[in-house]
Amino acid sequence: MIGAVRSAQPVLTRLDDSQSVPTRLDDSQPVLTRLDELVRLGEEDRPALTYKDETLSYGELSRLVGAAAAGLRRLGVRRGDRVIVCLEKRIETAAAMLAVSAAGAVLVPVNPAFKPGQVAYVAADCAARILITSVERSRSLLGELTTIRSLHGLVLVGEPAEGDVAAVSRLAGPQVPLLSWQQLVGRAARRWRQPEPIEPVIDADIAAIFYTSGSTGGPKGVVLTHRNLLAGAQSVAGYLRHSSDDVLLGVLPLSFDAGFSQLTTSLLVGAHLVLVNYLLPREVVRLCARHRVTALTCVPPLWIQLAAQDWPVEASRQLRYFANTGGRMPRPTLERLREIFPAAEPYLMYGLTEAFRSSYLDPAEVERRPDSIGKAIPNAELLVLRPDGTECEPGEHGELVHRGALVARGYWNDPARTEVRFRPFPPGADPATAERAVWSGDLVYRDDEGFLYFVGRTDDMIKTSGYRVSPTEVEEVAYASGLVGEAAAFGVPDERLGQHIVLAVTGPPGGDCDTELLIKTLGSELAKYMLPKRIVVLPELPRSPNGKFDRAELRRLVGE
Repeated sequence: MIGAVRSAQPVLTRLDDSQSVPTRLDDSQPVLTRLDELVRLGEEDRPALTYKDETLSYGELSRLVGAAAAGLRRLGVRRGDRVIVCLEKRIETAAAMLAVSAAGAVLVPVNPAFKPGQVAYVAADCAARILITSVERSRSLLGELTTIRSLHGLVLVGEPAEGDVAAVSRLAGPQVPLLSWQQLVGRAARRWRQPEPIEPVIDADIAAIFYTSGSTGGPKGVVLTHRNLLAGAQSVAGYLRHSSDDVLLGVLPLSFDAGFSQLTTSLLVGAHLVLVNYLLPREVVRLCARHRVTALTCVPPLWIQLAAQDWPVEASRQLRYFANTGGRMPRPTLERLREIFPAAEPYLMYGLTEAFRSSYLDPAEVERRPDSIGKAIPNAELLVLRPDGTECEPGEHGELVHRGALVARGYWNDPARTEVRFRPFPPGADPATAERAVWSGDLVYRDDEGFLYFVGRTDDMIKTSGYRVSPTEVEEVAYASGLVGEAAAFGVPDERLGQHIVLAVTGPPGGDCDTELLIKTLGSELAKYMLPKRIVVLPELPRSPNGKFDRAELRRLVGE
């Protein structure tokens, strides 16, 4: 093993407005104010990032980040400028994200699965100054460059061909210089020692804008400060007990808050993050074996696929924990994963981009309450409130409200939607002086011991025959039947009922879905008003760029 093993762990503290985010139990460690400072916490020779056959130590990553930051400064990037990073997961992606922070600018991570029009929308909405993307991705974006008036530079990872340079010059004009990544960091990398002086950046400044799909209109940009991201990293690394001995496999997009959290939490403790752009679930299994992975976090659709794989002992025995985020994990999937990883602790997590992370279920409670999303993460408070702002009784459904250091600033350039979601706390307090909490839009309830249970999104709830039906209730019965591989329930307009329920499914692994038996099973377990009017069998269910089931696309497919 390279270097010495560190035993220092993140320390969780209560913060007031005069404090920044502490990082270690060791008082000699620096107090962090910017996201990029995380990279300098790791020991020089320990592995920090791996992509395919390339591994960078913490020292090498620090120098690369510094070189890229210097290159961005020479391109004219200044404090507060927005820089888009639209790349698949690779070493350059993580380095570019941290370099934006080191340059004093604002990171705008964009999922490379976004369509060109979506990327252009984000760039125009946040008035991006620089776009960092791949050579291949840039070719599909060429037609959109003329719509991004704020753009003053394009950085391409990979070697652009002469035709690429000519096309950019023709479409974007001389005000948008094109550089390769090697040109951005090359000369600076040889000279780099310490960060060039930048305008002061403090932890209350904007660090990143994460764009997330809206129920109407284009994506909305969630504005996060350095303090939001650092406090989130500290809290998550604390309850997951990350250490420098951990090897995390990064399968989630870095543009997704949970995927980005894997980067920040690994850097915070000096762990090793392995990046992968998987095409097939068996690739995840292979990499777990190759890198002796100890920590794996996925969304439910991917967990469903992974639970159906054959896991040799060399791929599963090192796993210390597996974690779920982005929706409820079906109970049969959870039970199968516990069989595959008998020594690993299961963490069932819930979060929203507007507050980064919110709750987790202690692994010790999974046996007793596998459907719970747990309790608030450290340094956060979660409340269940009625529409009038009063607190719900145990068992009563209400909206989840999150308060604390992880609550975002609001939505970029969108005061109307910000006012709806981010409100004064306590309810009715003077907006000029009150704390702002985030109303999640999620319906939940507490049990008598304070454990939370997810009911559904307020905008996903199906309103049929005068009843409100949670899609999850229908999906859980479908999964428990063993007759489906994947399942997603949703409502479609119905003149008589208001909405009727449609259940989209795939067949179980290696077989076809017996819809007649499925209907009979649902009928024996669900109230009549909760029964799907239609069951649609598809080869696969469409997913959003973050890997979740795309209910809007399902509604479109069913409509066609």
